Amino acid sequence: MLPAELKAEQFRNYPPEAQRLAVDYLGTLQQLPLCFLANLLKEVVDFDFEFPAERKAVRRELAYLQSLPQKEREELFRGFNAIQLSAKLQRLDWVNAPAQFVEQLSSDLWTTGQLDAFRKAALEYAERLGNAVSSDSPALPRLTIVVIGRGADSPRDPLFRKLRPYGAYFTNVTPEQGLEHLLHAVEARAKSNPEPYGHWYIDGGNELHYDPRITCVSYAGLEPVRTALLARIQSETKKPGMGPEALRSLLAAMQPADLGAVSGDVVLDHFQVKLLTEGSGTQIFSTSFVQWAAREVLRRAQPLTLLVRFAPRQRQRPMNELLSPSPQPAHLDALGSLVDADMAAYYCFLNQQRLPGGAQSMFLAWFEDHREAIAISPSMPRGTVSTPGVTMERLLSWLA
Repeated sequence: MLPAELKAEQFRNYPPEAQRLAVDYLGTLQQLPLCFLANLLKEVVDFDFEFPAERKAVRRELAYLQSLPQKEREELFRGFNAIQLSAKLQRLDWVNAPAQFVEQLSSDLWTTGQLDAFRKAALEYAERLGNAVSSDSPALPRLTIVVIGRGADSPRDPLFRKLRPYGAYFTNVTPEQGLEHLLHAVEARAKSNPEPYGHWYIDGGNELHYDPRITCVSYAGLEPVRTALLARIQSETKKPGMGPEALRSLLAAMQPADLGAVSGDVVLDHFQVKLLTEGSGTQIFSTSFVQWAAREVLRRAQPLTLLVRFAPRQRQRPMNELLSPSPQPAHLDALGSLVDADMAAYYCFLNQQRLPGGAQSMFLAWFEDHREAIAISPSMPRGTVSTPGVTMERLLSWLA
């Protein structure tokens, strides 16, 4: 089936809001090239489970495409229209399973030597869309806080080396009650600007905060879901013919109810399941989980406030042992986790800078229970070192 043959009833299996959205823009969807449309429907079908920032982006994109005169639309999609799709690919159910279609599309483009052409068309489209559709500025400057090194001694190599050129490095921060001050700062921002999914706290162990205005995700809190997922992976990989691609497709189709992830917040449930089914190592390493969760929260929810707290991950073991549930406590690698988290803090900073209002954003990274921290904001001098004693509360006030 081709896009021009789309009918409203073909979206009946979509969740309610996604179905209404697809039907409202049916005329526009019918005019899009299939290799592009499948990627767009991948966003539309998940519309009911997306964060407010994502919903705005999808609506704006559809409205932009609908507003284009036919000649401009043809010009915009010239690169996509030149892509030749195999008959086998076109026979797939790209309406109801766009994610699986996109997976097969990548393989098809690779084998037919069209991957570079598709990438070029996608980059040109993204540039045109970015120039035509403006993003909202945040209600207040964003604040990201990254806490690393819980339980670790001082490392051999200096911390925050990649971040130091962007801000002020503090060597004498008072560690007592440091975490409490950081949690209080997040709570205060959530109270003054209570946006849905606007304030987040991600922990690699057990979460320490339960304010309902703050969205909390923790590695320990998802232990039952992780255990169910690992058991499902073990069971499926023992079946004949279950290779990596088939397993990936199975994971992509999993729903929260399949893993017992039912909290009453369907958006958060779907997000947490995706963290575990799409992320690499998020099921077995707390540092991987926290790093991927922080990346996805910044990319998808675009929060005003984000507190990220790393915890020691388990040591490397043979993969079959890592994937097997064990009653024995895992051996932790605090120093190796500190190295992981130090680099992850830099990635968090880069991802924050990519968001609207990035130049006005504030960023703080702290070596937990120690005296080292790095603070970055428009008010902080770049590439400087501060040695006088300072409390965490005072440091937070200086960021603003």
